[in-house]
Amino acid sequence: MSNYEIRTAQRHELDFAIALAVNEGWNPGLHDADCFYQTDPDGFLMGLLEDQPIACISAVSYGGTFGFIGFYIVKPEYRGQGYGIQIWDAAMKRLAGHNIGLDGVVEQQSNYVKSGFQLAYRNIRYEGVASGLSLSANHLVPLKTVSFDDLCRYDRNFFPTQRESFLRGWTQLPEAIGIASIEHNQLCGYGVIRRCRQGYKIGPLFSDTPEIAESIFLHLSSSVDTDSPIFLDIPEVNTAAIELVNKHQMKKVFETARMYTLKQPSLAVNRLFGVTTFELG
Repeated sequence: MSNYEIRTAQRHELDFAIALAVNEGWNPGLHDADCFYQTDPDGFLMGLLEDQPIACISAVSYGGTFGFIGFYIVKPEYRGQGYGIQIWDAAMKRLAGHNIGLDGVVEQQSNYVKSGFQLAYRNIRYEGVASGLSLSANHLVPLKTVSFDDLCRYDRNFFPTQRESFLRGWTQLPEAIGIASIEHNQLCGYGVIRRCRQGYKIGPLFSDTPEIAESIFLHLSSSVDTDSPIFLDIPEVNTAAIELVNKHQMKKVFETARMYTLKQPSLAVNRLFGVTTFELG
Protein backbone atom coordinates (compact mmCIF):
# COMPACT_ATOMS: atom_id res chain seq x y z
CA MET A 1 0.00 0.00 0.00
CA SER A 2 2.99 2.27 -0.48
CA ASN A 3 1.23 4.09 -3.33
CA TYR A 4 -1.87 4.84 -1.23
CA GLU A 5 -2.22 8.53 -0.37
CA ILE A 6 -4.77 10.20 1.90
CA ARG A 7 -5.26 13.93 1.51
CA THR A 8 -7.81 16.70 1.84
CA ALA A 9 -10.33 16.70 -1.00
CA GLN A 10 -10.80 19.64 -3.31
CA ARG A 11 -14.33 20.79 -4.13
CA HIS A 12 -14.57 18.93 -7.45
CA GLU A 13 -13.43 15.73 -5.75
CA LEU A 14 -16.42 15.82 -3.44
CA ASP A 15 -18.46 14.84 -6.49
CA PHE A 16 -16.65 11.48 -6.32
CA ALA A 17 -17.89 10.98 -2.76
CA ILE A 18 -21.43 11.89 -3.81
CA ALA A 19 -21.22 9.38 -6.67
CA LEU A 20 -20.09 6.62 -4.30
CA ALA A 21 -22.99 7.47 -1.98
CA VAL A 22 -25.37 7.15 -4.93
CA ASN A 23 -23.94 3.71 -5.70
CA GLU A 24 -24.50 2.69 -2.08
CA GLY A 25 -28.17 3.61 -2.39
CA TRP A 26 -27.94 6.49 0.08
CA ASN A 27 -29.79 8.84 -2.29
CA PRO A 28 -28.01 12.16 -1.63
CA GLY A 29 -29.50 15.46 -2.74
CA LEU A 30 -28.78 16.75 -6.22
CA HIS A 31 -27.17 19.92 -4.90
CA ASP A 32 -25.70 18.87 -1.55
CA ALA A 33 -22.03 19.12 -2.47
CA ASP A 34 -21.54 22.89 -2.47
CA CYS A 35 -23.27 23.30 0.88
CA PHE A 36 -21.34 20.42 2.42
CA TYR A 37 -18.02 21.76 1.19
CA GLN A 38 -18.57 25.33 2.38
CA THR A 39 -19.39 24.02 5.87
CA ASP A 40 -15.78 22.87 6.31
CA PRO A 41 -13.54 22.94 3.20
CA ASP A 42 -10.90 20.89 5.01
CA GLY A 43 -13.40 18.34 6.26
CA PHE A 44 -13.38 15.84 3.37
CA LEU A 45 -10.63 13.29 2.81
CA MET A 46 -9.82 11.24 -0.26
CA GLY A 47 -7.89 7.99 -0.48
CA LEU A 48 -5.97 7.63 -3.74
CA LEU A 49 -4.21 4.54 -5.07
CA GLU A 50 -1.80 5.21 -7.92
CA ASP A 51 -3.33 8.73 -8.01
CA GLN A 52 -6.83 7.32 -8.57
CA PRO A 53 -9.55 7.95 -5.93
CA ILE A 54 -10.78 4.74 -4.31
CA ALA A 55 -12.06 5.90 -0.89
CA CYS A 56 -13.58 8.89 0.84
CA ILE A 57 -14.76 10.09 4.23
CA SER A 58 -16.01 13.34 5.74
CA ALA A 59 -14.64 14.62 9.05
CA VAL A 60 -16.45 17.93 9.35
CA SER A 61 -15.66 20.18 12.30
CA TYR A 62 -18.26 22.53 13.73
CA GLY A 63 -16.51 25.23 15.69
CA GLY A 64 -13.65 22.99 16.74
CA THR A 65 -15.74 21.22 19.37
CA PHE A 66 -18.22 18.95 17.58
CA GLY A 67 -17.40 16.83 14.57
CA PHE A 68 -19.39 14.57 12.29
CA ILE A 69 -18.18 11.65 10.22
CA GLY A 70 -19.95 10.55 7.06
CA PHE A 71 -19.30 9.46 3.49
CA TYR A 72 -17.17 6.58 4.79
CA ILE A 73 -16.97 4.57 1.58
CA VAL A 74 -14.37 2.43 -0.18
CA LYS A 75 -15.01 1.32 -3.74
CA PRO A 76 -16.21 -2.30 -3.55
CA GLU A 77 -13.27 -3.80 -5.43
CA TYR A 78 -10.80 -2.33 -2.90
CA ARG A 79 -12.55 -3.38 0.31
CA GLY A 80 -10.95 -5.71 2.81
CA GLN A 81 -7.43 -4.55 1.94
CA GLY A 82 -6.82 -2.00 4.69
CA TYR A 83 -7.57 1.15 2.71
CA GLY A 84 -10.73 1.90 4.65
CA ILE A 85 -9.22 1.75 8.13
CA GLN A 86 -6.42 4.08 7.06
CA ILE A 87 -8.76 6.80 5.89
CA TRP A 88 -10.93 6.21 8.97
CA ASP A 89 -7.90 6.75 11.22
CA ALA A 90 -7.06 9.96 9.34
CA ALA A 91 -10.60 11.26 9.89
CA MET A 92 -10.50 10.44 13.59
CA LYS A 93 -7.11 12.15 13.89
CA ARG A 94 -8.47 15.28 12.24
CA LEU A 95 -11.32 15.43 14.76
CA ALA A 96 -9.21 14.64 17.81
CA GLY A 97 -10.52 16.55 20.82
CA HIS A 98 -14.04 16.84 19.39
CA ASN A 99 -17.17 15.08 20.47
CA ILE A 100 -17.73 13.12 17.24
CA GLY A 101 -21.07 11.95 15.93
CA LEU A 102 -22.04 9.69 13.07
CA ASP A 103 -24.98 7.89 11.54
CA GLY A 104 -23.49 4.48 10.83
CA VAL A 105 -25.00 1.45 9.18
CA VAL A 106 -26.10 -0.91 11.92
CA GLU A 107 -23.83 -3.74 10.72
CA GLN A 108 -20.77 -1.60 11.49
CA GLN A 109 -21.95 -0.56 14.94
CA SER A 110 -19.61 -2.98 16.75
CA ASN A 111 -16.63 -1.61 14.82
CA TYR A 112 -17.56 1.95 15.78
CA VAL A 113 -17.73 0.88 19.42
CA LYS A 114 -14.12 -0.27 19.10
CA SER A 115 -13.25 3.28 18.01
CA GLY A 116 -14.86 4.75 21.11
CA PHE A 117 -18.38 5.46 19.87
CA GLN A 118 -21.46 4.83 21.99
CA LEU A 119 -24.98 4.24 20.70
CA ALA A 120 -27.43 7.08 21.40
CA TYR A 121 -30.47 5.88 19.41
CA ARG A 122 -31.47 4.72 15.98
CA ASN A 123 -32.44 7.03 13.13
CA ILE A 124 -34.89 5.45 10.70
CA ARG A 125 -35.57 6.43 7.09
CA TYR A 126 -39.19 6.25 5.98
CA GLU A 127 -40.50 6.47 2.43
CA GLY A 128 -43.90 7.66 1.29
CA VAL A 129 -45.43 9.44 -1.67
CA ALA A 130 -46.39 13.05 -2.18
CA SER A 131 -50.18 13.13 -1.98
CA GLY A 132 -50.77 16.77 -2.84
CA LEU A 133 -52.70 17.11 0.42
CA SER A 134 -52.03 20.25 2.43
CA LEU A 135 -53.54 21.70 5.60
CA SER A 136 -54.72 25.27 5.74
CA ALA A 137 -52.21 26.97 7.98
CA ASN A 138 -51.88 30.73 8.19
CA HIS A 139 -48.88 30.36 10.48
CA LEU A 140 -46.67 28.93 7.70
CA VAL A 141 -44.34 31.30 5.84
CA PRO A 142 -41.43 30.88 3.42
CA LEU A 143 -38.27 30.12 5.36
CA LYS A 144 -36.39 32.86 3.52
CA THR A 145 -38.58 35.46 5.26
CA VAL A 146 -37.34 34.39 8.70
CA SER A 147 -34.47 36.27 10.33
CA PHE A 148 -31.30 34.23 9.91
CA ASP A 149 -30.35 34.96 13.52
CA ASP A 150 -33.71 33.62 14.67
CA LEU A 151 -33.24 30.53 12.53
CA CYS A 152 -29.78 29.82 13.96
CA ARG A 153 -31.04 30.33 17.48
CA TYR A 154 -33.94 27.91 16.95
CA ASP A 155 -31.77 25.36 15.16
CA ARG A 156 -29.44 25.27 18.17
CA ASN A 157 -32.10 23.27 20.06
CA PHE A 158 -31.54 20.37 17.69
CA PHE A 159 -27.81 20.42 16.93
CA PRO A 160 -24.89 20.21 19.37
CA THR A 161 -23.39 23.55 18.34
CA GLN A 162 -23.92 26.51 16.05
CA ARG A 163 -23.76 25.71 12.33
CA GLU A 164 -24.28 29.06 10.61
CA SER A 165 -22.17 28.27 7.56
CA PHE A 166 -24.07 25.07 6.91
CA LEU A 167 -27.47 26.72 7.36
CA ARG A 168 -26.64 29.53 4.96
CA GLY A 169 -26.02 26.98 2.24
CA TRP A 170 -28.82 24.60 3.19
CA THR A 171 -31.51 27.28 3.15
CA GLN A 172 -30.43 28.41 -0.32
CA LEU A 173 -30.19 25.04 -2.06
CA PRO A 174 -31.45 24.92 -5.65
CA GLU A 175 -34.54 22.77 -6.16
CA ALA A 176 -35.41 23.04 -2.48
CA ILE A 177 -38.22 24.65 -0.50
CA GLY A 178 -38.08 25.84 3.10
CA ILE A 179 -41.11 26.51 5.29
CA ALA A 180 -41.30 28.00 8.77
CA SER A 181 -44.04 28.19 11.36
CA ILE A 182 -44.51 31.53 13.10
CA GLU A 183 -46.90 31.92 16.01
CA HIS A 184 -47.12 35.02 18.21
CA ASN A 185 -44.12 36.39 16.31
CA GLN A 186 -41.99 33.42 17.40
CA LEU A 187 -40.39 30.74 15.26
CA CYS A 188 -41.84 27.40 16.39
CA GLY A 189 -40.82 25.06 13.60
CA TYR A 190 -39.19 24.77 10.21
CA GLY A 191 -38.47 22.27 7.51
CA VAL A 192 -36.74 21.91 4.15
CA ILE A 193 -37.49 19.58 1.25
CA ARG A 194 -34.89 19.07 -1.46
CA ARG A 195 -34.67 17.12 -4.66
CA CYS A 196 -32.58 13.95 -4.51
CA ARG A 197 -31.45 11.30 -6.98
CA GLN A 198 -34.71 9.57 -6.23
CA GLY A 199 -37.63 11.72 -5.21
CA TYR A 200 -37.29 14.24 -2.39
CA LYS A 201 -36.05 14.28 1.19
CA ILE A 202 -37.47 16.35 4.00
CA GLY A 203 -34.77 17.42 6.41
CA PRO A 204 -34.62 19.00 8.78
CA LEU A 205 -38.10 18.95 10.26
CA PHE A 206 -38.04 20.63 13.66
CA SER A 207 -41.19 21.64 15.50
CA ASP A 208 -42.50 22.61 18.92
CA THR A 209 -45.56 20.37 18.56
CA PRO A 210 -46.66 17.32 16.53
CA GLU A 211 -49.44 19.40 14.98
CA ILE A 212 -47.03 22.01 13.66
CA ALA A 213 -44.72 19.26 12.43
CA GLU A 214 -47.55 17.68 10.47
CA SER A 215 -48.60 20.98 8.91
CA ILE A 216 -45.03 21.67 7.76
CA PHE A 217 -44.66 18.07 6.55
CA LEU A 218 -47.84 18.24 4.49
CA HIS A 219 -47.03 21.68 3.08
CA LEU A 220 -43.58 20.52 1.97
CA SER A 221 -44.96 17.27 0.55
CA SER A 222 -47.64 19.11 -1.41
CA SER A 223 -45.02 21.43 -2.94
CA VAL A 224 -43.59 18.66 -5.19
CA ASP A 225 -45.13 16.55 -7.92
CA THR A 226 -47.90 14.27 -6.71
CA ASP A 227 -46.81 10.64 -6.33
CA SER A 228 -43.12 11.58 -6.07
CA PRO A 229 -41.23 9.50 -3.49
CA ILE A 230 -40.80 11.38 -0.20
CA PHE A 231 -38.21 10.39 2.41
CA LEU A 232 -38.02 11.42 6.07
CA ASP A 233 -35.33 10.35 8.56
CA ILE A 234 -36.55 10.34 12.15
CA PRO A 235 -35.06 9.49 15.56
CA GLU A 236 -36.79 6.34 16.76
CA VAL A 237 -36.99 7.78 20.27
CA ASN A 238 -39.47 10.46 19.10
CA THR A 239 -42.78 8.59 19.40
CA ALA A 240 -44.73 11.50 17.90
CA ALA A 241 -42.55 11.30 14.79
CA ILE A 242 -43.28 7.58 14.53
CA GLU A 243 -46.98 8.38 14.76
CA LEU A 244 -46.60 10.97 11.99
CA VAL A 245 -45.03 8.57 9.49
CA ASN A 246 -47.47 5.82 10.37
CA LYS A 247 -50.44 8.16 9.95
CA HIS A 248 -49.26 9.00 6.44
CA GLN A 249 -48.54 5.36 5.58
CA MET A 250 -44.80 5.76 5.16
CA LYS A 251 -42.69 2.61 5.18
CA LYS A 252 -39.37 1.95 6.88
CA VAL A 253 -36.60 1.48 4.31
CA PHE A 254 -33.30 2.04 6.12
CA GLU A 255 -31.86 2.69 9.55
CA THR A 256 -28.66 3.99 11.09
CA ALA A 257 -27.04 3.99 14.50
CA ARG A 258 -26.57 7.55 15.81
CA MET A 259 -23.45 7.35 17.91
CA TYR A 260 -21.11 9.74 19.72
CA THR A 261 -17.61 9.44 21.16
CA LEU A 262 -18.34 11.57 24.23
CA LYS A 263 -21.49 12.36 26.17
CA GLN A 264 -24.67 12.32 24.12
CA PRO A 265 -25.57 15.96 23.37
CA SER A 266 -28.65 17.32 25.08
CA LEU A 267 -30.91 17.80 22.07
CA ALA A 268 -34.68 18.32 21.89
CA VAL A 269 -35.21 14.93 20.21
CA ASN A 270 -38.90 14.99 21.21
CA ARG A 271 -39.25 17.97 18.86
CA LEU A 272 -36.92 16.57 16.20
CA PHE A 273 -39.21 15.12 13.53
CA GLY A 274 -36.66 14.94 10.72
CA VAL A 275 -32.87 14.62 10.74
CA THR A 276 -31.15 17.19 8.53
CA THR A 277 -28.76 14.78 6.81
CA PHE A 278 -27.02 11.50 7.65
CA GLU A 279 -23.84 12.88 6.05
CA LEU A 280 -23.30 16.00 8.17
CA GLY A 281 -25.63 15.56 11.11
